[in-house]
Amino acid sequence: MTDITPNIAVAVEPPPSTVTRSVLDFFRTKPLGAAGAVVVVIFILMAAFAPWIAPFDPVEPDYERMMMPPDARHWMGVDEFGRDVLSRIIYGARTAMTIGLVSSFVATTLGLVIGVSSAYFGGRVDMAVQRVLDIFMSFPLIILALAIVSIGGTGVGAVIVALIVPITPRAARVVRSSALALREVPYVDAARALGFKHWRIIFRHMLPNVMAPYLIILTASMGQAVLAEASLSFLGLGVQEPTPAWGLMLQGGAELYAETMPWVPIFPGLAITISVFAFNLFGDSLRDVLDPKLRV
Repeated sequence: MTDITPNIAVAVEPPPSTVTRSVLDFFRTKPLGAAGAVVVVIFILMAAFAPWIAPFDPVEPDYERMMMPPDARHWMGVDEFGRDVLSRIIYGARTAMTIGLVSSFVATTLGLVIGVSSAYFGGRVDMAVQRVLDIFMSFPLIILALAIVSIGGTGVGAVIVALIVPITPRAARVVRSSALALREVPYVDAARALGFKHWRIIFRHMLPNVMAPYLIILTASMGQAVLAEASLSFLGLGVQEPTPAWGLMLQGGAELYAETMPWVPIFPGLAITISVFAFNLFGDSLRDVLDPKLRV
């Protein structure tokens, strides 16, 4: 008998990709870290689209509304020069995110290369590199950054360089501790036996296997960089007027107007606190996910 049953195509929904599944698992298992990641993304988007989001020009004064408290027009009030506080916070996110992301990415990437190279070569090379790193790490981050901007001047570029120098040795030390275990693994020995060049072994065989600690130190250093930039600007050695910056907004407002105009120091202080806290939450959760010793 001929089978006359019609062929019915059943639509099968493809399974989610590995990246999507990993992101969903992260949001499910690490809600605090996911919240931190969302806040970080919001600050980055706020910095990227500041000209379209900010309701007013951040550097244009309004002398008729100087020192006015928050109202329906100026949601976060007006500072002593008649500038809208909300607009300056939005544009200040551009300064904070630019300096924080660029300095931490460059520093941790340099630390990645230095740490893996030091662990790979070992011996006297490793000893010399570690002693140089010890010299830089003997100074607190903010003290070394202060010394660098005092010599090189102020501005966004100078602050980025001043933060790269102290963050790099800390990243290199963390990465080196993970790379030491990779120096004697079979595939690295096999690459040496085949006559591969040192830099090929480092970049193609060792670097991909230390990306977990690299990502962890990267997210952790972003929060440190944002806080350090605000500290330098507050001390007058970072970003200068009229560039909007959270630390620069605190420089005069926190000292002179804390009682009479509390909205001037409170809102930029909250922006600094929330952004650094978000970076730290995201970094801690990322460490828990990527560290095999903490996996259940």
